[in-house]
Amino acid sequence: MNQEMKKIIEQKINSSKVFLFMKGTPEDPQCGFSAQVVSIFEELEIAFKSFDILSDESIRQGIKEYANWPTIPQLYINGKFIGGCDIIRELAASGELQDLITK
Repeated sequence: MNQEMKKIIEQKINSSKVFLFMKGTPEDPQCGFSAQVVSIFEELEIAFKSFDILSDESIRQGIKEYANWPTIPQLYINGKFIGGCDIIRELAASGELQDLITK
């Protein structure tokens, strides 16, 4: 990954305490996994920023390399990669997601 792409990705991640790379937007998710994560955030009243990876192919590919994680959505809290939909679902069910955000 080139340094320019890494910088762009890190700027996005660091623009919010909770940042989600997703397919579509929170108002119009374009895959079931992204929709599930948005639903969890809404239910738990978690404020977040997001980026629609379908709008930029270079970021879509770059984020997979950046996190060494092949799937979308990807969640970052306080600049740290947390995981995808399954991990987010498990963390929300156990209460750990809320703990990560309040730290």
